[in-house]
Amino acid sequence: WLVIAVGLVRAYLAKGSYHSLYYSIEKPLKFFQTGALLEEYVLIAKYLPGIVPSSVVLTAFQVMSRVFLTWAVTHSVKEVQTEDSVLLFVVAWTITEIIRYSFYTFSLLNHLPYLIKWARYTLFIVLYPMGVSGELLTVYAALPFVRQSGLYSISLPNKYNFSFDYYTFLILVMISYIPIFPQLYFHMLHQRRKVLSHTEEHKKSE
Repeated sequence: WLVIAVGLVRAYLAKGSYHSLYYSIEKPLKFFQTGALLEEYVLIAKYLPGIVPSSVVLTAFQVMSRVFLTWAVTHSVKEVQTEDSVLLFVVAWTITEIIRYSFYTFSLLNHLPYLIKWARYTLFIVLYPMGVSGELLTVYAALPFVRQSGLYSISLPNKYNFSFDYYTFLILVMISYIPIFPQLYFHMLHQRRKVLSHTEEHKKSE
């Protein structure tokens, strides 16, 4: 994710514009975001065969939605790659992941700076809505092109007697954000209160 951040900054400095910066980080974005599936598989497998905690399910949705947006929307619908909304979610993802992995790394080293802990449980307040807005706007921008091209759609009649409308599916994906995003957001707010209040109490006791 640092590679992606550096790529964005270098491309911006070279072009002098934030428009169409997606092309400068397209390959690393696809690689690293798809690689998150392995992390999620390990995380879920850790809790199986018992009940998977809701937080893991929410995280799985977040990872799958990002992979879906990377490949099934942004990669597949070339016309949206120049949309500013793409840069919106890429920047939000990048900052979020740099902070998250820094948090994990320093935690494993048993030397977690308060600034990183604070950033992990505070900046999401802005970054999550920013990322979701970019994702939804990008899917919305893709809808006319999907409808026009019939991308990934299967029409009747066919030998399988099965039809699939990708345009409608994308609308359902957008609607799915309504129940899922608030759960993820309020879960993080709850974690923030718990973690940061515990830190403050620990500081006072010292």
